[in-house]
Amino acid sequence: MTNDWIKQRLKGVPLFRELSNRELDSLVTISQVRVYKPRTFVFMQGDPLERVFFIHSGTVKIYKTDMSGKEQIVSVLQTGEMFPHAGFFRKGAYPAHAEVVEEALLIVIPIAEFEQTLICYPELCIKLFRVMSEKIIDLQNRLEEQILHNTYEQIVMLLLRLTKTNAVPQGRYYRLTTHFTNRELANMIGTSRETISRTLSQLKRKGLIDIDDDGFYLIDAKRLEKEIFL
Repeated sequence: MTNDWIKQRLKGVPLFRELSNRELDSLVTISQVRVYKPRTFVFMQGDPLERVFFIHSGTVKIYKTDMSGKEQIVSVLQTGEMFPHAGFFRKGAYPAHAEVVEEALLIVIPIAEFEQTLICYPELCIKLFRVMSEKIIDLQNRLEEQILHNTYEQIVMLLLRLTKTNAVPQGRYYRLTTHFTNRELANMIGTSRETISRTLSQLKRKGLIDIDDDGFYLIDAKRLEKEIFL
């Protein structure tokens, strides 16, 4: 793939969108493009932390596992996002697994060389800090949800969060752009698959969510918010 091809893909990443041609050229020289098939790992929890990845297309699931193999999904990332967010300016290992859900085309940059680029271009460094700050706030909000809300409310708030990160508007609904199993939804908030199934059925009976012909969830975000915020 040519440098011009990579440069055009880098422009599609929100973090790099406003960079000058000179700044983009500095990134192109240290970037590679790789295609990952579904159900393959980009990296595994505990692997040496050496590269940062930017999603041009596809879907990548980030999750952690404990000693017993129990899975905790951190996030499901799509076009324009980067990962991992933990890892800059430190040495160590990847803190989670990154598994491809839908075939992904990723831009890959070695962390050591990316850090040098950040030093040369402070504006890019500031943008990165903003992205990381948003992730920290999101994690703080999730912790607050677990402490202050019951399971039903946590599931509602999970669906609302997914309308912001993994959905597109469709009429009065938000249509999730990723197929989530009940097990995956449960693993996002640390509950059981049965609880998720029971709650989703309840929300569907209330007309707050639906499922389209392709099996994607449709979420009435405005009405769903009233379940817990009024």
